[in-house]
Amino acid sequence: MSTRQRQVPLAGARRRDATQWARSSRSSVTTPSSRRPITQRGIAQLAEVSVTTVSRVLSSDGDESLQWASPGKVALIREIAELHGYRRNPHAASLRTARSNQIGVIVPRLQDYVLATIYEGIDEAATEQGISTFVTNSLDDVAKQRTRTQQMLDRRVDGIIFGDAHLDDPFLEELAEDGVPFVLTSRRKPPFVSVTCDDYEGGRLVGQHLIEIGRTDVLILAGLAFASTARDRTQGLVDRFREAGIDVPQDRIIFRGFDAAAGREATVEALAAGITPNAVFATNDFAAIGGLGVLISAGYSVPEDVALVGYNDTPLAESVGIPLTTIRSPMHEMGREALLRLTKLIAGEAQEATTLPPELLVRASTTVR
Repeated sequence: MSTRQRQVPLAGARRRDATQWARSSRSSVTTPSSRRPITQRGIAQLAEVSVTTVSRVLSSDGDESLQWASPGKVALIREIAELHGYRRNPHAASLRTARSNQIGVIVPRLQDYVLATIYEGIDEAATEQGISTFVTNSLDDVAKQRTRTQQMLDRRVDGIIFGDAHLDDPFLEELAEDGVPFVLTSRRKPPFVSVTCDDYEGGRLVGQHLIEIGRTDVLILAGLAFASTARDRTQGLVDRFREAGIDVPQDRIIFRGFDAAAGREATVEALAAGITPNAVFATNDFAAIGGLGVLISAGYSVPEDVALVGYNDTPLAESVGIPLTTIRSPMHEMGREALLRLTKLIAGEAQEATTLPPELLVRASTTVR
């Protein structure tokens, strides 16, 4: 598994011995609480040693560490670790000796129907395996994600399932470098092991459906730009349209959130900009429902004027005033499979990312007569 590590600059450290460097750096280096904790790879880069050497030094007590490096290097490694807030991962220390039979799960919001259903699958599979799970919310905040993860590691979980992966944040790379087993679900982030719906194919199914009903002047309520679900679902539709000789202008793709409020906001913005689509694709059912209210208030009829498509097939999609055409994603199965793959990772078995098939459900919101 390939990873990247962000290097933390520390001027002059490599040219001084450990004692001089420590003395001169304390006044200029921010405290550990004001920056992200450094990883073993970051320490190795600053000390100009291998990650293996850093691991051995930091896991050794007293003079035992001198068998791995010179006294100067040992002191330097420990000073860098202290000044940059390095925290030893208790999971890595206990991995070889004991299991807690606990799995941590981090999601953006458990109140979200999709994530709650995924967690039901995780917990069901865990119970069958004699494993306990506990779940916490990150609110899609990267700082909270790091804090919640450390809290789980302090409780010595055997591994973590993340439902809140961000494409633009290096945290998962850092976690992989520390040897923590984890699996992603709902969202993917290559090259890490994930179990998700094939969201790119889901977007293609929506694109094909809109082409078939002749609604190709589309507005896309794309969701959060850092989420693979937003990117993949959008790209699937765009690519299918392109294959049919239809371009989707960039101003027709609006990245906001996945909830109803974000759907309302994005639709209002589009209409105010003079965009008059004959189809709207929202990458989440709730965003679609938010957009639906704006369209009706603006005098549009669905589906006569605007065909509307959502994603995930939440219970509200079928029961809303105009039943919503949507993509059904196998949420419960994603959760079960994520747990099973994580247990195999913990046992030392190599795993790969996998996607589960989506299904298009055509309802009244695109039934154009």
